[in-house]
Amino acid sequence: MMRAALSSPLRGMLVHPQFDPVAIHIGPLAVHWYGLTYLAAFGLFIWLANRRAVMPQHAAVGWTKRDVDDMLFFGVLGVVLGGRLGYVLFYKPGYYVDHLAEVFAVWKGGMSFHGGLLGVIAAMGVFAWVRRRGFFEVADLIAPCVPTGLACGRLGNFINGELWGRQAPADLPWAMIFPQAGDGIPRHPSPIYQFLGEGVFLFLLMWLYARKPRATGQISGLFLIGYGAQRFFTEYFREPDSFLMAFAARTGLSMGQWLSLPMVLAGIVMFVWATRRNERPAG
Repeated sequence: MMRAALSSPLRGMLVHPQFDPVAIHIGPLAVHWYGLTYLAAFGLFIWLANRRAVMPQHAAVGWTKRDVDDMLFFGVLGVVLGGRLGYVLFYKPGYYVDHLAEVFAVWKGGMSFHGGLLGVIAAMGVFAWVRRRGFFEVADLIAPCVPTGLACGRLGNFINGELWGRQAPADLPWAMIFPQAGDGIPRHPSPIYQFLGEGVFLFLLMWLYARKPRATGQISGLFLIGYGAQRFFTEYFREPDSFLMAFAARTGLSMGQWLSLPMVLAGIVMFVWATRRNERPAG
């Protein structure tokens, strides 16, 4: 469902469709589109990870579908807790110092991918320890399954009409007015850019690269490089959050770009280390 789009002040300009954030009502229960995108993300993860678990290089070392189910439990905790705490610490620490009761009020919005990534890393570390597997063996299995979840999240952002882009040339064919911005300015539809970059493109890159056995750590390293580079690039088209505009103007980079740089550097170090170490391939 969608609300009627506002008329564009510029002839022929695209306007965000103004989707109703509630996808369906089931009695008193309202099911939001954003919740459905999270459900789709977890469903795609299960399907893709199960496909990877039965690949010869993984099946040979004992990976099963039950392992994938258990990993999802750990991963969901990591995504939710890490994503929320990352937003609190990276983006609005001052606000939450004065509003401690809202730190875990996730229904009010505010999730950070970089925080979610740290949460997943911690969760996979616990899973690896419990199952007595190498951390990078676990990370290499799941890394190619992550971009589809990112793509789902960006679709949720677009449906909600949030995280809109910077001002775009009026003659850009896909420039779009986001009524939520309240200024009628044609903007880059940055959630779509991120859907294509860190979602579709990164998935194809990771899935094709990981089809063959690789040295342990290479796949994880490539993911960090690929996501960090894509996020750094697409941030040039995304309007910084209002409370971070001064920070971006002062430093020359957005918070998302600053958080992505360490990812790229860590990914390069990890990939080079894995290549030189040339351990048993883990796919």
